[in-house]
Amino acid sequence: MDREEIGNRSNKFAILVNVILTILNFVVGIISGSTALVAQAADNAGDLLSNLIGLWAFRVGLRPADAEHPYGHGRIEPLVGLFIALILFFIAYQIFLEAYTKFLMVGSLAAPSWIAAGMAIIAFFLNYFTMKYLFKTGREINSQILMATGNQKKMDVFTSVAIFFGIVGSQLGYPILDPILAVVIGVLVIKTAFDVARENINNLMGKVPSKKLINDIKSVAVSVEGVYDAHDIKVNNMGPYASVEIHVEVKGDLPLREAHKIAHKVERTIITKIDIISIAIVHLDPMDDDENCSD
Repeated sequence: MDREEIGNRSNKFAILVNVILTILNFVVGIISGSTALVAQAADNAGDLLSNLIGLWAFRVGLRPADAEHPYGHGRIEPLVGLFIALILFFIAYQIFLEAYTKFLMVGSLAAPSWIAAGMAIIAFFLNYFTMKYLFKTGREINSQILMATGNQKKMDVFTSVAIFFGIVGSQLGYPILDPILAVVIGVLVIKTAFDVARENINNLMGKVPSKKLINDIKSVAVSVEGVYDAHDIKVNNMGPYASVEIHVEVKGDLPLREAHKIAHKVERTIITKIDIISIAIVHLDPMDDDENCSD
């Protein structure tokens, strides 16, 4: 199964789950009188909007390189990841506003009915399964959008548990727990927004995915016959894929045609053996030269 099929399937599944959770949490929240469930419905609605935008961005990111975008369109994914973070901040604001209104009515608050607890259990299992699925497929195809959506679901798993215990506590005589739990949800939404924003800003700024990737690139390069060492490895992260510039050392007396063949073989080998790399630029340095060429 290719990247496009996996990504489209995963995004559509997340959309379906969030449609179901938005409707159920809102309806049950209104019927049961649970502010926390209504807040969760608002969060699910934000997730749904993020999913729809993410599906569009994922498809844009699959477009091949062209004259105006020689490195492809992959950076649309971290850009949309930042937009998702902004949506989360707005949702948190709405949740805090609703909770504040409930606190002003603290004297007349009633405990949510037990149906709200049942909804929290259903939401927990739906969110947990979706989270695991999105993280699995997100890592498989290296998609920032799917990983950001998975982080949203991870937060929803915790909030579902918190809502359940808040409702139980309200039934035991502490109705104030319901708006308190709404505030907790808002705080978790903000934390998720910061995490998503930080990760995608790092991607846009070209942060290397990991030191292991650098070591893997070097190992693959020196495995090519005629290459004796590799250095000055620079990875340019472009969302779902990356490009690399690398200096490799070859014998200084090699004929130009032979050196050119080695450079092309290094490029092809890196692209073939390391999934995340889609472009490789190889610079040749003579191994018997004391100074490494950098131009």
